Amino acid sequence: MSITAERKQELIKEHAREEGDTGSPEVQVAILSERISNLTEHFKDHHKDNHSRRGLLMLVNKRRKLLDYLNAKDSERYEAIRSKLGLRR
Repeated sequence: MSITAERKQELIKEHAREEGDTGSPEVQVAILSERISNLTEHFKDHHKDNHSRRGLLMLVNKRRKLLDYLNAKDSERYEAIRSKLGLRR
């Protein structure tokens, strides 16, 4: 259900704005998106797992807040990460 350290490093390397960047909104959104997709797959088999569903909702809300922040701060970066990850508005 969680992402591996190797996968996390791949996401950081792919979405980092510069070398060593792990905290930018783009990196955080990419990691959250990966965790959200993993949980979504989990719910296909475990549809009654409401405890994890609450965690999923918290992840989705956190990603939404980061995207809203990024949109207010720099709309070009927002559009770039949104299209790169295939997220809807």
